[in-house]
Amino acid sequence: MTAPSRGNALPILIAASVMMSLAMGMRQCLGLFLPPMTQALALSASDFTFAIAMQNIVWGLAQAPLGAVADRWGLRPVMVLGAIAYVAAMAVMTAATDVWTFVLAQTLIGIGIACTGSSLAMTATARAASPERRSVVLGIVGAFSSVGTLAIAPALQALLGVWDWRWGGVLFVILAVAMVPAAVITGRVDRLPQPFVQRASAVGAIGEALRNRRFVVLCCTHFVCGLQLIFVNTHLPNYLALCGQDPMLSATALSIIGGINIAGCLLAGYLGQRYLKNVLLGLTYLGRSAVLMIYFMLPPTPATTILFAAAMGMLWLGVIPLVSGYVADLFGTRNMATLLGVSFVIHQMGSVIGAWGGGMMFDMFGNYELAWRIGVSIGIVAGFVQILFGGPSRTSGVRSATAAT
Repeated sequence: MTAPSRGNALPILIAASVMMSLAMGMRQCLGLFLPPMTQALALSASDFTFAIAMQNIVWGLAQAPLGAVADRWGLRPVMVLGAIAYVAAMAVMTAATDVWTFVLAQTLIGIGIACTGSSLAMTATARAASPERRSVVLGIVGAFSSVGTLAIAPALQALLGVWDWRWGGVLFVILAVAMVPAAVITGRVDRLPQPFVQRASAVGAIGEALRNRRFVVLCCTHFVCGLQLIFVNTHLPNYLALCGQDPMLSATALSIIGGINIAGCLLAGYLGQRYLKNVLLGLTYLGRSAVLMIYFMLPPTPATTILFAAAMGMLWLGVIPLVSGYVADLFGTRNMATLLGVSFVIHQMGSVIGAWGGGMMFDMFGNYELAWRIGVSIGIVAGFVQILFGGPSRTSGVRSATAAT
């Protein structure tokens, strides 16, 4: 069967980019709500981060079953329902009056982003791209996941600096509504011709993957990705406020991370087409850990924060095309949404610790010293484990690339 034509694939890739950009961009900017919401609703930092942790728990637990549903019955219905859930989540958050309504909103975000975020968007991208160009295309679409952060962070902080935080929630409702048509168009991938492979059940596909050492290592080291990213997203605004910095600095930092990450994802996709993906992933985790360590060892200033954001941006979401491409190399695209969901469970365990654990440590000690030290240490271990035990990526990919893509 022929590969999807460029004319059929291009609208799908553009819509997937928009959908993921909005879903990931709003989620990565939630930390900007921490100072005004905790003050207005009389919440503690751990209350706020508990809700963020619930979002990540729900996202992680829902990802694999929703991926299995998408693999079995199509991506479109899952993504459209997820976009609608995201709209409902933003409406509930805007109307929040206490910690429990905020927790409900974050729970709905967890469901929504499981349907519209990186796992299903990358699955649609992988199915729409030809095998020989898949890694590069995954990098391009992955790069657009940061466009949302680049645009949303400064706009949101500008609103929060002038008006009540609920106006920021209204902005998020509008952005979530725009995800619905993007999800519909991305769902056209269900109509594209795919090479015939014997259909395996979700349970069978998961069982095969869990017997593969490379996949198990990939899942375990994915933990550090969630821990480090959500820690920065959630706690950087509060850390800078604690240090007496202008609130706009944190929004600027998140925007710079998003902007520079466009180049980082493109580079990751390009390199992933040519070099061992497990080595690139390991170097990413090691690089992030080094950047975190240097930044938190120095007094935070506008200059060091901007340099930190630029360095983290190059290493931010480049794991998306690398992890997605690695799974496609090993097992093909037929059950890709399911298997990415399995790896994402471990990722979200890290996210829970990064968000809630960071908040609890701050409430206990009044600073983030212990939190960043733990994040750096775990990142170093994960980087070396991924490099030493997670490869090679190409030898196992030969069979799957010929049989399943």
